[in-house]
Amino acid sequence: MSSVSPTSERIRKFDPEAYRFVYEALHFTQQKLDRAHAGEESEEAHITGQELAHGARELGIERYGLLAKTVFRQWGIRSTADFGRVVFELIERGEMRKTDRDQLSDFFDVFDFDEALDHDYQIHVPTSG
Repeated sequence: MSSVSPTSERIRKFDPEAYRFVYEALHFTQQKLDRAHAGEESEEAHITGQELAHGARELGIERYGLLAKTVFRQWGIRSTADFGRVVFELIERGEMRKTDRDQLSDFFDVFDFDEALDHDYQIHVPTSG
């Protein structure tokens, strides 16, 4: 996936914040995977559905901590497939691009929300020394 522009004011199936967040998660994931330097049109900048789902999870936890699952649910996102639905709505509106290999099914069952957002959450405490 690659970005085109921020979300427009067309009809949305999810909360407007979900679209903004997925767009930001794309850029976050590109930076994390060191693909941000590549042009948005290039193959090197491409992020798979699985990579984007994991990046969205990581960004959500970074921003919202233990409330990430609650925030996502408030936006209408209850599974990794919903991240994909947001992405494909953005693609339909011309606000993101995809390759011929990208499919909505790439987002299905990437991780379990309860496990990944609650049970696997870790609080990092800096050590003093």
